[in-house]
Amino acid sequence: MAAFGVWKYRNLTELEPEQSATLVQFSNGKLSNSENVEFQLHKNIHRNHPRKKHQLILSAETDRLTYVGNNFGPSALKCNSLCKYFVGVLNKRTGKMEVYDAQLFNMQPFFPDESAIEGDTSEKGTSYREKVNSLIEAFGTKKQKRALSSRRLNQVGNETLQIAVAKAAENIIEKKGITAITSEATQFESQDKPDFLPPCHADADKPEDVYKFEDLISSTEYQAIEAHSELPKISAAEEISKLAQTGNYSFFVLESLKSLPQDENSRGHMCYCLHYLQILIRLHNLRDRELKQKDSLGSDVADVVRSSLMKKFTVLTYNNGRVKHVMPASMKAKIVAFIIALALHISSFQTNLTYLQRDLKISENRILDIARAMGLKIAKKKVDIPGSTAEDHKLATLSLPLDMRAKPQGRKRKKMT
Repeated sequence: MAAFGVWKYRNLTELEPEQSATLVQFSNGKLSNSENVEFQLHKNIHRNHPRKKHQLILSAETDRLTYVGNNFGPSALKCNSLCKYFVGVLNKRTGKMEVYDAQLFNMQPFFPDESAIEGDTSEKGTSYREKVNSLIEAFGTKKQKRALSSRRLNQVGNETLQIAVAKAAENIIEKKGITAITSEATQFESQDKPDFLPPCHADADKPEDVYKFEDLISSTEYQAIEAHSELPKISAAEEISKLAQTGNYSFFVLESLKSLPQDENSRGHMCYCLHYLQILIRLHNLRDRELKQKDSLGSDVADVVRSSLMKKFTVLTYNNGRVKHVMPASMKAKIVAFIIALALHISSFQTNLTYLQRDLKISENRILDIARAMGLKIAKKKVDIPGSTAEDHKLATLSLPLDMRAKPQGRKRKKMT
């Protein structure tokens, strides 16, 4: 009859961790003679700490080197947490085998200048992001691994860019010197103005020379307006009322027509300015898809004026094989600034911003920010409205010297409670 054996498992709860079987492997080879090796097992003194009561350090001393291994920290074998090891002791006489829990130690050479727990300190120095990246590398999905690779490539690209910028800055400093660079930066800051403002001559002696009329309307545009505008023919209140019913003119233009000068030349000049201002208001209120329509600005706009406005206040983009005009927010702000400057010339350098704000369909804060950036002084005034109560309107005045302020700062958001 064939021999058979039985085995009995000695549960770890019956034994202390240091009483379990110990398996060792040496990282730099195998021992030729294990009898000359002295092993010592050290346990953590924090016996009540749930994480530290099972921490063990095993040392092995030979004639040439001292080896150290532990079952915790980054130097410990990962298989201890993933697998369970057993050691069986067979009694050949009785045929019974006792099975014990076992722990595997990776023994590494120890030098006096190094710390036995150096790996533990390095783990403390590891950031949370690095730990998460290590987990993604080991157990992450394909999508997470691609994202991790992309982040690392971007990080390398940013570091390379920073090095290149720093090197370029060092070369510029060596060539020009710190004094020259400082003076250039100061000069640039003094000339720093918003891009959407019309040409400004802040050192002018007269208000009409600050934002010059020829910088707002070119001579070619002015001649084209003279040939197309019908506003000089409007004089009676009934004609202005009929003009309002058409819906083609803004409230600011209609109000300005009521107070035209009596002199024929001055009257005609003012009407031409109002006609151009009305075109700018129409352009501002257009949508991007309406820019490609030829008569989107009205049939009373000359082709020369339309092409000039498109060149000055729109941006060309290429999309789906087509070139088209678009009007970003910066260009809309530029139109508003030109409208305010032209309105100042029309109304003796004091204009009603509330009327313009309503015609342009923008917020009051928006038009006030642009007016302040132009160096205008803002005031409040009660204005009588026919058939209604008086309203508070904002007036902008161009007076010398200009009140040139810094660029408008973003308003603080109210905290939610």
